Amino acid sequence: MIVPALRGGGYQWQLQVTVGTRPGGGRHVVDFVVEVEGGTACLVSVKWQQTSGTAEQKVPFEAICLAEAMRSAPDRYVRAYLVLGGDGWTLRTYYTEGGLDDHLKHCDSVKIVKLERFVALANQRRL
Repeated sequence: MIVPALRGGGYQWQLQVTVGTRPGGGRHVVDFVVEVEGGTACLVSVKWQQTSGTAEQKVPFEAICLAEAMRSAPDRYVRAYLVLGGDGWTLRTYYTEGGLDDHLKHCDSVKIVKLERFVALANQRRL
């Protein structure tokens, strides 16, 4: 769904890109780096939860990692999307409606969105 939406929006992108080091160590690889305008890009990390599991606990840390990647290259990465897909989420509404906003610093440019919302934004070239 994401690749056809990016293609439909006229975007260029790279898959599985190392964008830095995660806080605490380890490579941070995002699913997509999407070129937006003027040499800038947005980061896209996709989390899929078909049944209940551990993906939900990983969302806050991934938001922190995306924010850190943007802070380390502010002229390159201007925003990030953490895309939540699948039917197995119990906290998806909490995450996508700003539930983490009061808890995470420096994450203003990280948008946590449902898969359907991201596809709509990409199709309309509004990333």
